[in-house]
Amino acid sequence: MDEIRVRIAPSPSGNLHIGTARTALFNYLFAKKVGGKFVLRIEDTDLERSNQEYTQNIYDSLKALGLNWDEGPDVGGNYGPYQQSERFDIYPKYAQMLIDKGYAYECYCTQEELDAEKELSIKEKRPHVYSGRCRNLTEEQKAQYRADGRKPSIRFKVPKDKKITFVDMVKGELDFDSNLIGDFVIMKSNGTPTYNFAVVIDDMEMKISNIIRGEDHISNTPKQILIYEALGAKVPQFGHLGMILAPDRSKLSKRHGATAVSEFVEKGYLTEALLNFVALLGWAPSDGVEIKDLKDIIADFRINEISSSNSIFEYDKLNWMNGQYIKKMDIPQLTKRIMPYLSKYDTSVYSEKQLEKIVELTREPLTVLSEETDAVTYFFGDDVTYDEGVYEQHIKSELGQKVLKKAMEDFDSWDFDENLDGGEKLHEQLADFRAYFKEKEGYKPKETMWAIRAAITGRTRGADMVGIMLVLGKDKVKARLQKALG
Repeated sequence: MDEIRVRIAPSPSGNLHIGTARTALFNYLFAKKVGGKFVLRIEDTDLERSNQEYTQNIYDSLKALGLNWDEGPDVGGNYGPYQQSERFDIYPKYAQMLIDKGYAYECYCTQEELDAEKELSIKEKRPHVYSGRCRNLTEEQKAQYRADGRKPSIRFKVPKDKKITFVDMVKGELDFDSNLIGDFVIMKSNGTPTYNFAVVIDDMEMKISNIIRGEDHISNTPKQILIYEALGAKVPQFGHLGMILAPDRSKLSKRHGATAVSEFVEKGYLTEALLNFVALLGWAPSDGVEIKDLKDIIADFRINEISSSNSIFEYDKLNWMNGQYIKKMDIPQLTKRIMPYLSKYDTSVYSEKQLEKIVELTREPLTVLSEETDAVTYFFGDDVTYDEGVYEQHIKSELGQKVLKKAMEDFDSWDFDENLDGGEKLHEQLADFRAYFKEKEGYKPKETMWAIRAAITGRTRGADMVGIMLVLGKDKVKARLQKALG
C-alpha cells in the first residue's frame, strides 16, 4: 500500500478561517489514523493579495490547534519548495509537455472576444463553455497574432462526449459531462499558472495520495482529473466536505461573530475546545461522547462516516463546550491561560497562589477566558465599582446599613485564616451572622449577605464570599465595609 499523504494548502490572503481549519483537521485525522504524512503548502501565486503576516497567522493558528505538519515551507521535506511562489519555474515545463502530447494548445483570444462569447451564450440561454476557436490554428495564424502583439494563454483540450467519474470519499460516486466543461486555461498569458493546473502539478510532485477539501472545489475536480490522466499520473482519491454555515444557514461571516482561528483565541476560546468542536462539524464519535482530546479523536475518526451535508456552526454549543473545558482544566494551567486577559490589572500585588485562588473562585460561570477580565474587577484596587442599582438597594437601604453596622461591630472577631484553602471558622462566623438577622429581624440569609457582598465586591452574586475575603485580606475587607457604611 502506498503511503498516505495529505495536504492543506491555504492562501495567505487572510487569517486562517475556521472552515480551512476544519479541512486541515480532517486531513490531519485521516493521515494520523494510519501513520501517514500531513503536508502544509502555501498557495501564494496571487502575489497582490498574499501577505507574509497572513502566512505567519496560518502557521500560528495551526500550531495553536496542535495540527503540526510533517512537511512544509518552514520545516522542509523531500518534495519542496512548499511555497507556490517558489515553484513558478516548474509549471511551464508541464504545460509544454501537454502541448507536445496534444492535450493543450495556445489560445490567442482577447478578453473582448471571450466576453462576447459569454454574452452570446447568456443571450441564447445555454451553458457557457469556450468555443475552442483557437484549437486548430495554423502556424501562420499564430505568427500573425504574435505580430499583432497578442500573447497566448495555454488551454487544456477537453475531450468531447466524455463522462468523468470518480468515487468521492465523502459523497460517493460523482460524474460530470465533459461537454459542459469546455477547454480551460492552464497558463495565463502573463506566464502564471491557473489554480487548477498549479494544484495538480504540486500535488503530483508532492505525491499527495488523498485530497480532502471543501465541496466548493467539486467543480474543479473533473478538470484536475483530466490533467492527471493527460500527464499519465495516478489520480488521487478526492473527498469533499460539506460547507460550514451560520445558525441562520447563510454563509458563515464576520457578522455572525469570529470566523478566524486567531479571533476565537483572542476572544478566549481554548484551542483544545475549539478543535474538539470543529471535529464535530460533520463527524460524530462512535460512542456518542462529544468531549474528546485530539488523541482520542484520531483513534475514533472514520472519513467514510463524515456527513455529506452542510454543518451549522452553533456558537452556543461552542460556548458550552469551551465552558466545560475551562471547568475541567488544572487550575495552575488555567491561570497561565487567563493571565493575558488580566493585563489591565497590577497582578503583582498577589502571589502566584493567590492568583490561582482567584481563578479557582471565579471560573465556574466562564464560557470564554476573556470574561475573566470583568469577573475579577473587585480583586484589584481600593475602590469598588457597584453594579447598577446595587448601592441604592443594598448599601444605602435600611437593611443594608443595619447589616454593615453589625458587621463592623463583629469584624475584629472574624477569623481571616491565612490558608487560602481554609476559612472554615469564617464560614461558621458568617453563618452565625446571618442567623442573627434571621432570628432578630426575620430576614432571609441571602438578604443579609447582599449588603456584605455588595460592600466588598460591588455585586450581589458571584464567587464564594469567604474565598473572596481571604484573598482580599482583613485590612482591605474592613476598609470596604467601613466605606460602605459611610
